[in-house]
Amino acid sequence: MASLGIEAEQEPLLGDHTPGSREGDIIETEEHYKSRWRSIRILYLTMFLSSVGFSIVIMSIWPYLQKIDETADASFLGWVIASFSLGQMVASPIFGLWSNYRPRKEPLIVSIFISVAANCLYAYVHLPASHNKYYMLVARGLVGFGAGNVAVVRSYIAGATSLQERTGSMANTSACQALGFILGPVFQTCFALIGEKGVTWDTIKLQINMYTAPVLLGAFLGILNIILILAILREHRVDDSGRQCKSINFEEASPDEVQDPQGNIDQVAVASTNVLFFVVLFIFALFETIVTPLTMDMYAWTREQAVLYGGIILAALGVEAVIIFMGIKLLSKKIGERAILLGGLIVVWVGFFILLPWGNQFPKIQWQDLRNNSIPNATFGEIIITLWKSPRDDHNEGPTGCPIEQAWCLYTPMIHLAQFLTSAVLIGIGYPSCNVMSYTLYSKILGPKPQGVYMGWLTASGSAARILGPVFISQVYTSWGPRWAFSLVCGLVVLTITLLGVVYRRLIAFSVRRGRIPE
Repeated sequence: MASLGIEAEQEPLLGDHTPGSREGDIIETEEHYKSRWRSIRILYLTMFLSSVGFSIVIMSIWPYLQKIDETADASFLGWVIASFSLGQMVASPIFGLWSNYRPRKEPLIVSIFISVAANCLYAYVHLPASHNKYYMLVARGLVGFGAGNVAVVRSYIAGATSLQERTGSMANTSACQALGFILGPVFQTCFALIGEKGVTWDTIKLQINMYTAPVLLGAFLGILNIILILAILREHRVDDSGRQCKSINFEEASPDEVQDPQGNIDQVAVASTNVLFFVVLFIFALFETIVTPLTMDMYAWTREQAVLYGGIILAALGVEAVIIFMGIKLLSKKIGERAILLGGLIVVWVGFFILLPWGNQFPKIQWQDLRNNSIPNATFGEIIITLWKSPRDDHNEGPTGCPIEQAWCLYTPMIHLAQFLTSAVLIGIGYPSCNVMSYTLYSKILGPKPQGVYMGWLTASGSAARILGPVFISQVYTSWGPRWAFSLVCGLVVLTITLLGVVYRRLIAFSVRRGRIPE
């Protein structure tokens, strides 16, 4: 069993598996092996697309909200973004309970169909004569409700892998989710080239522009996902050794089915890991939310420029995350998951500390009746911004700069572009590291028992983070400015590091705690 644990740690994050790679007395047929891993990989895709559904419009929600409803402010932006996660939090236990008693295809297909319909609604929120912002709120909430299938995906993958396979498969799942959050804005960046005007399909009154094209792509990918689930997904569940276990979801029973092993789960470790996962998702959700308003205020970017350049920055973070995912398993073999989680939190803290505004140069103020396009002592970053600006035929620029309604604009120093980019790079290192390691540790702590209920709690934890993160940053940033907002984030990360230090020795695998394998 010791060798089993070592092999699990050495499994590549996205590496291949071979049938019969578990204990020598367990034999798996080639057909069963291929079916099981085809099903798991389809759910990797489902997890990725669910995350993309959240982040694909992050960069454009704010300018789109301003365009369709002039009464919307930055505070309402936080609620629109948070509505996705509120819907997911409500739906996760519902779909999780459903999957306990019926084939998992059912909740998966229904949930994805809801997301497709909600994306179509989002594409039409500009049509009503009034209250457009509330239609957008409902559309994003329904997309989130459909994303409640994340708990179903996690519980399926946990139950369909042996102990040897679980570390890699859990890390893959977390990697797909994280990549979806990070790479979603890449699609938005591509569609930003269409512009705000775009084209209109008069027959069905559909506007295809930089705001609606991403959700239409999301609807198309959802339909494709449903087809793949119907064609490929099969029910599988195995124990730690890879032997098939009895489940009500199985379409066929087997005489070799075994019962779940007994043993108590360390509830303190479970609760602590949920808190750690909450903070990790909270931090990245608020960072994604604030990118567009922050850059528009600090660098006087227009709506189109904020969407395009912000998307490019987050796309670069996606490439950075891929590199992190490729190397993180190699590093975990040397120092372990807990040390990587601690290091990731420290890197995130440094990133937000650098983001604090310093100096005596202030952002351009957005006056209604006065144009102030000259900025004394222009920095290199400001020169680059000037070079980036390009007029468009369909470009309808409004006032740019930090709105005078935000009183802190008058006395808070600007965050220089170099500061912002350095911070983004560091957060892009810390976030994927913490995300993968907290999820991997959670799966190991739970052990071989069915993980549906616990995975539901983890999903709820992440959903709560994505609700509170945007609301928190929108309210604090609008009222008090970036200095208070990012100082509070730094304080939260310090408290999280302290918690990790307190429970550090308890974050070990179920089999290690039960004495089945050495640590």
